[in-house]
Amino acid sequence: MTKKFIIILIILIILLLGYLLVFKMKIIDSVLKTIYPIEYSEYVEKYSEENGLDKYLVYAIIKAESNFDSHVTSSSNAKGLMQLMEETAIERSNIIDEETIESHDLYDPETNIKLGTSYYAYLLNLYNGNNVLALTAYNAGLGNVEEWIKEGIIKSDGSDIENIPYKETNNYVRKILNSYQMYIKLYDKENQ
Repeated sequence: MTKKFIIILIILIILLLGYLLVFKMKIIDSVLKTIYPIEYSEYVEKYSEENGLDKYLVYAIIKAESNFDSHVTSSSNAKGLMQLMEETAIERSNIIDEETIESHDLYDPETNIKLGTSYYAYLLNLYNGNNVLALTAYNAGLGNVEEWIKEGIIKSDGSDIENIPYKETNNYVRKILNSYQMYIKLYDKENQ
């Protein structure tokens, strides 16, 4: 073999490896986008914008709450995509549009996302933009979070996520924050 042939062979191997790496990355990206889908985007984007929320965080909440199944009901009777309790949904509906809603309305994707984003925006505002505390309250309830802060179990700045006393809520907050980062990585081309 001549030196020229060996150099050409090395270049071809490098190009082939580069092609295979790009192909592998596209497959991984495709699989991850299946795991972290963008569904109901017309409603998520509309109501995220109306409520000043990051749409990728809303997708992460929906993924954690219902995995995009609009007809799911939890064991605690939370309903729909963002898993709203009927009482919370009625309260938000009365505040934002004074429409009367019924239990079955919570299975409607637009209604659920409209009310869920409104409620999350309320919590986020209440906690001065602190996603950890707002997510904790979204899952465990506002009263629990207020009590935990008052008793010094968690800090009012949300910096001690590990101290959230409910294991389910602790895992829930971490899961959403991780999913949120994955949504940004997969879909937010502006920040890459």
